[in-house]
Amino acid sequence: MRHILGTALALCIFLGCAAQNATAARLPFAPGEKLTYSLRWEAIPAGTATLEVLPHTQVNNAPALHFRMKAWTNAFADIFYTVRDEVNAYTAPDLEKSVHYTQRQREGSYKRDITVSFLWETGQAQYANIINGPKDPILILPGTFDPLSVFYAFRRMPLKKGAQLYAPVTDGVKSVMGRATVLRRERLTVPAGTFDTWVVEPELRHIGGVFKKSKDARLLVWVTADERKIPVQVSSRVIVGRFFAVLTDIVPGRPHREDTRPSTAQQSAPAVEGAAQMAPPRPAN
Repeated sequence: MRHILGTALALCIFLGCAAQNATAARLPFAPGEKLTYSLRWEAIPAGTATLEVLPHTQVNNAPALHFRMKAWTNAFADIFYTVRDEVNAYTAPDLEKSVHYTQRQREGSYKRDITVSFLWETGQAQYANIINGPKDPILILPGTFDPLSVFYAFRRMPLKKGAQLYAPVTDGVKSVMGRATVLRRERLTVPAGTFDTWVVEPELRHIGGVFKKSKDARLLVWVTADERKIPVQVSSRVIVGRFFAVLTDIVPGRPHREDTRPSTAQQSAPAVEGAAQMAPPRPAN
């Protein structure tokens, strides 16, 4: 079941492959937006994932946008392998680069809490985990995103058939240039409704784990063919079978005039030493 988070992060990385060409256009999302997905392995329901735009906050006393992804297994899957994962990403208010990233994994007996700090004054990113501490910083390209916020940067971009999309992405361990291709336009019906979509295929050579171990691995993403670019369905084929994420519910955000002003109710982003103190995600009622 560890593939749940891997698929979700792969989705975010490559949905963001157009980010380097992004403009300062009005953001197609706002705080309060929540996308909910059902997860399954082949025909077996496995769990739920959510993508949320949270109220604006501050990182190092500067305004920042805040995004969160959660993934958890259902009661049946919990019997075999329990997953409770949470990722938080923070970007500059103009959504031109990442400024902070945390990832909390609870998967069976496997536990990991990581933080990626973006050191833009030196053009570097630094990975740290709660057990081994920080690694040496790595060099990153201007406008680099983390694996979650790059998805939101992508949502500002126009798409067309045959387009090749690129963007720099880092998880703090390595920095890569992701690539994806827009294949075709397709009408798709899911529990959340019927949508006109673009089908996007990411390149997987920079993705490890089960993708790397699968000779014929493939990942396809259906996103709405409008200004929102909402992922409607994700399908991945790997050595252990096929995994799907299907949109079941959309809660729209509430735009306001000054989208880049930090919310006074929000705390600053967690520091490296506090990353492990995040509360574990709980399934929605």
